[in-house]
Amino acid sequence: MLARITDPFALVNDEFDRMLGRAYRGPQVPSTLAPYAVDVHEDADRFYVEAELPGFSDKDVDITLEDGVLSIRAERKEENKHEGKDRQPLHIERRWTTFQRSFTLPTAVNENSVKAELTEGILKITMDKREETKPRKIHVTAGNGHTKQLDVEKKA
Repeated sequence: MLARITDPFALVNDEFDRMLGRAYRGPQVPSTLAPYAVDVHEDADRFYVEAELPGFSDKDVDITLEDGVLSIRAERKEENKHEGKDRQPLHIERRWTTFQRSFTLPTAVNENSVKAELTEGILKITMDKREETKPRKIHVTAGNGHTKQLDVEKKA
């Protein structure tokens, strides 16, 4: 089961941005709840989480695993490079962006084997399955055609 957590402070900040955007007739795009897509897959040996995090560096991303819940949080704070004596901002959306998602992991995850990599804006998390939960192939041998019958005595 996947669970999504929404940051209430981000919701308030988003509404505040929308109100200011109306005053300056800027676009009504939320700056704090950007739609970063996440995919979760599995195969016989592993679970995979892939999240689109364009513009984030590995230092911006924090991943925790606690009590079977995988949490991904990314926060980017931009310095205002354009402010100066002659230049004042009218509408800023790139200054601060945050992303947070949490997933309840199946009990099959080996919590000691989680790996994460951020390459070209794609965060890839790989989690091995515990050996005892992986499907096992049972080898079938050819029999000799004879069936042994067991005699069972009944006690009176």
